Order: sequence, then C-alpha cells, then structure tokens
Amino acid sequence: MIAFLVRRVTWLVATLLVVYTVTFFLMRAVPGGPFSSERQPPPEIREAIARRYKLDLPLSQQYVTELTRLLRGDLGMSFRLADYSVGEVIAEGWQASASLGTVAMVLAILVGGAAGVVSAARPGGLIDGAVRTFTMVGISLPSFALAGVAVLLVVYEWRLLPAAGWGTLPQLILPAGCLGAVYAAEIARLVRSGVVEAMQSDWVRTARAKGASHRRIVLHHAVRGAVGPVVSFLGPAIAGILTGSVVVEKVFAIPGIGYHFIEAATTRDYTLAMGLVLLYTLLLGVAGILVDLVQAALDPRINLEK
Repeated sequence: MIAFLVRRVTWLVATLLVVYTVTFFLMRAVPGGPFSSERQPPPEIREAIARRYKLDLPLSQQYVTELTRLLRGDLGMSFRLADYSVGEVIAEGWQASASLGTVAMVLAILVGGAAGVVSAARPGGLIDGAVRTFTMVGISLPSFALAGVAVLLVVYEWRLLPAAGWGTLPQLILPAGCLGAVYAAEIARLVRSGVVEAMQSDWVRTARAKGASHRRIVLHHAVRGAVGPVVSFLGPAIAGILTGSVVVEKVFAIPGIGYHFIEAATTRDYTLAMGLVLLYTLLLGVAGILVDLVQAALDPRINLEK
C-alpha cells in the first residue's frame, strides 16, 4: 500500500510540473496580455505595471520565479481582481462549485442508478428502450446545450425556476440537474450493462434455483455486478463534474471556480488561470488514486503493488 501511494503521488507531482510548464508557455504564447486593451495607458504606467507583476523579466526568469513561488505554496495575486490572491478567489468560489457538484453527483447517482436497475430488470421492454434512449441522448448532448434548452423551457416557457443567481434552493436545482444529467446517463448505462451481465452469472442462477424472487435477485445479487464499473467511473466523474461546471456556472451566473476560470482565460489573468488549472489537475489525480484504493477494497483480486 505504501509503495503504491508513493508511486502514484510521485507521478501526480510530475504531472503537475508538466501541466504547469505547458500551461505557462502556452498562455504567454497567445497574443496580448492581462493588461492589454484598446486604450493603452502611457508607456511609464505600462512599465510600472510590468515591473509590479514581474512581466518585464525574461520568460525563462518568469518561469523560475513563478515555479519557486508555487513550490512555497503561494499561488500569487490575481492580475485582474485587485487586492485578491488566487488562493482567496479559489476559497470563495470553491463553496459554490462544491455545493453545485455535490448536488449534481447525488442526482446523477440516484437517477442513473435507479434507471439502470429498472432498465435491466426487464431487458427489451418499453422501460428499457426509454432508458437506453435517455442514456444515448444524455451522453451525446453537451451540458451547455442542455442548459440552454432548460433555460428556454423551464425558465421562460414554464416559469418554474429562476434563470440565474446563487444562494437559494430554486437557484440550485436547474444548474445541478443540467450538470448531473450527462453523468446520470453514463451511470445508467454502466448499471444496466453490469446488471444484465450479472443476471447470466452462476451465483444468480443458483439464487434462482433456490427460489429467490426476481426482485430479490436483481436488487441483492445482480446489482453487485455493477458496483465495480460504477466505482471506476465515479472517480474521474467527481473531478470532472467540477471541471465540467465551467460552462454551467457561466450560463447560470454562479460565482464558482468554473466561472472564475472562464474569466481568467478571457482576461489573460495568468496567475488565476494557472492556479485553477493546477487545482483541476490535482483533483483528477487524487480522484484516480481514491478510485484505485476503493476498487482494491471491494475486490481482493486487485493487487496495487504491481
């Protein structure tokens, strides 16, 4: 176990370094800068701003300076949000993104899991066909397209929920549903496949021979076959549901880290964009490690030391 953790953490640190390096040079290769605008300030003001944020240094020296600061745990100051550090922006936005992501994932697990089990209980039936159609559409439809359709129907046509904002339950339902729909479709597909496959297994045939009801066979025996694939999916999904909230937060004006990420990208806020990219990379890496640990706990045949 210790050797596995050391190996994976080492790979994660190396990945963070590579992501930092690539992102650093790509951001600075794009024309323009964080203080570019149609109305340029006088040259002396531009020089003072460049000195303050060390943009007057050679690119290689900027890279070393920024990397040294990051290694000390300092993400730096935001270029565009005056007097706010990147850490403060992330801390303020994390609560909204975590709340949105948690509700979206709970909805995805409940709706997707129930739909998958109901679909697999009577394969080939009307409900099974409807669920398979739902999964196909849900997987294919991007969250931003679903958000646009939901706003048109739920907000403007039916007037059931508010269009944007944050802080109340009605403002949370629509964005969480749009964000979780894609993951609900994927979970439904995995659960259905796992249950259908498990229904053909030896232990299910043994339970059926002992006189167990069809409902008990599905819920107490066949569902176990879907746990492994769903756990494998949930790790990247938990991190992905935060990264995927970027567009949803922008559509619904939610002040989360996804909203700040788009703002940082469009305004060339180097430090804030870098901090959020590294945060997303860290989330994906930690989620992968946790998935491997959970899978090893559920299935003793998995050897983490290989």
